[in-house]
Amino acid sequence: MTTAETKAKAPSGLTPRQEKWFASVQASLERDTGKTIDEWVAIAKTCPETRPRARTQWLKEHHGLGVNRAAHVLSVAFPSDMRWDQPEKLRDALWTDPASRAIFEAVQTAATALPEVVVGQRKAVTAFSRKVQFAAARPVKGGTVMLGLAVEPTADSRLEAPKNESWSERLKARMPLASPAAVDASVAALLKQAWERS
Repeated sequence: MTTAETKAKAPSGLTPRQEKWFASVQASLERDTGKTIDEWVAIAKTCPETRPRARTQWLKEHHGLGVNRAAHVLSVAFPSDMRWDQPEKLRDALWTDPASRAIFEAVQTAATALPEVVVGQRKAVTAFSRKVQFAAARPVKGGTVMLGLAVEPTADSRLEAPKNESWSERLKARMPLASPAAVDASVAALLKQAWERS
């Protein structure tokens, strides 16, 4: 196994469905493009861009790679200190504020009380999935947390439609949480409702 292939292993914190998808992106890359991951890494390292989005766009425009394949190639070519396969580092970097971390921990406790929940740590959110994502949490300035849920905004008067969120499009509603006490029985019920849909 090459160095690039070793680094390209699926990240932890994925559902079986997500793991299958990640593996399919990796497996189909060589089959569909005729280039190995090592060859794509070499190409990516010639990119004149330095920002991740600009690099993705460059691979798309100049080499015809789609967003998912470009992201995969770039994650191998330019490994970050904050990688999916290091969820604790990602979590600690995201949840630095003690107030928002306490709220997040209350959300995590409520979400993981449900069966078969996979906690997936990303740079900007912590995701909760069963087969698919049903909830996500991200810190907000001022020590609060925004909770996204796979329910309709009409499910609770405190819910609103999401605006410019980076989590899954399955999460149709969001709710700001100002304290750990806000993660009450009604929030647990909404988490369960969202979980049932996953």
